[in-house]
Parts: sequence; structure tokens; C-alpha cells
Amino acid sequence: MMNIAQYLDSTYLKTPEQSGLSNEETLLFDKKLTQEAIDNDIFAVMIRPDYVADIKKYIQERNSNVAVGTVIGFHEGTYSIDEKLTEASKAIEDGADELDFVVNYTAYLKGDLELVKNEFVKCTQLGLQNKKVVKWIIEIAALNDEQIADITKNISNWAEENFSENDLPNIFVKSSTGFYVTENGKPNGATFEGIRIMLNNAGKLPVKAAGGVRTPEDAEKMMSLGVKRIGTSSALALIKNESSSEGY
Repeated sequence: MMNIAQYLDSTYLKTPEQSGLSNEETLLFDKKLTQEAIDNDIFAVMIRPDYVADIKKYIQERNSNVAVGTVIGFHEGTYSIDEKLTEASKAIEDGADELDFVVNYTAYLKGDLELVKNEFVKCTQLGLQNKKVVKWIIEIAALNDEQIADITKNISNWAEENFSENDLPNIFVKSSTGFYVTENGKPNGATFEGIRIMLNNAGKLPVKAAGGVRTPEDAEKMMSLGVKRIGTSSALALIKNESSSEGY
């Protein structure tokens, strides 16, 4: 059996407004999530930028190697390139190890591929220069199969054109934010078909399946397909071989 824990990003990305928790309560929740990651050898915690500095300090005080990831341009992806760079720079300063940028998929759908390329190159360069892992969320629920393949392939090509071979393992393509609102009950996270399309077009880039992985069987299947990381709010349940009804 694969070591699921080392594939997992234990994720909590609700704002206080979305959860009904205060900032202090949200930080306490993030600390609880982080302690679970420390106790169970979960690879990373994925949290909102506002909490990165406190959680990084919490981890360091416990001499843990759990990585801290955060989201940039979340969740709509429509932030300008400068706004994404500013947010990412602050996260780096606060101690983030991994930066998950939301692709401006709205611009992509409008045909502005140049904007998407420019944000990819500039933001990825910032992350790699600071020795961070960079992931690009393409929001597959907003795209059809052809678009999923195309945007994944473009990201792969841009990565190979602009960065070294050694950099490529640190540039991920990721499936979902978990916040996209779908119609008719369509999944808004990772699906096996969507992930297969991403894997088939990602070239040398690793793929992260995020959202919708709620059973150990689903996690095993995702890993068997070839994903290198899984983002989930059900990390503890998965490593305990339990299913979860959590939304992400």
C-alpha cells in the first residue's frame, strides 16, 4: 500500500466570512490542522495567506518538516499579474514553502493566452527564485475536456521553454480551487477523467489532484494514475482508512 500521508496537502481555505469563525478561531483551526499533519506525517498544510506566518512559526517551534502551502489569486484567478506577484512576495516573506496560483482561466476562456502565459512565467519565476514549489490551479470544472488538455499542454510548454529541467519537478498543474460553483450537480473538484487529461498533457510537470478525493480508494486510484500530490480537507480520514463527507 502506498504511503498516502506523503501525498497529502491537508487543506483549509475558508475565510472567516465563509465559515462564520473569527480570525482567532480560524487560526486555532489551522493550528489544529497543522498539529494533525505533524502527528501523522502529512506532507503539507494548505491555508490562506493571512495565516502563513503564524503557522510557519508553529511548525518551526515543534521542529517539524511539514510544509506550508498557500493560495495566490484565490479563488477567482482574475487578480492582475502585479497583484499576484505582490501577494506571493508577502507569502514568501511570511515563510510559505509552496505557492498555489489560480490561473486566470477567465482570460484564457476569452482567448487572452498571452496574459496567461505572462502571469505563468513571471509568477513561476518569483517562486523558483525563492526556492518554492509553484502550482497552477486550472479550475477544471470551468473548462471542457479540450480546454483542460489545451491549458495543461500550454503550461507544460511554457515551463519547458522558460525554466530548466531541474525546475520542472517543482512546477505543478493542479485541478481545482474547490470554490467554483457548478450547475446540475457537476463535480467542482478533481475527477478521474479530468486528472487523466491533465496527466496526458502535463509532459514533465507533476499533477496535483485537488478537491473531491474523500475516500482511501479514490486517493489510491489518483496515486495509481500518477498524481504526485492530493489536496483535501479529509486528510486525516484518508490516512485512517475512513471516508469523509467534507466538501473539498
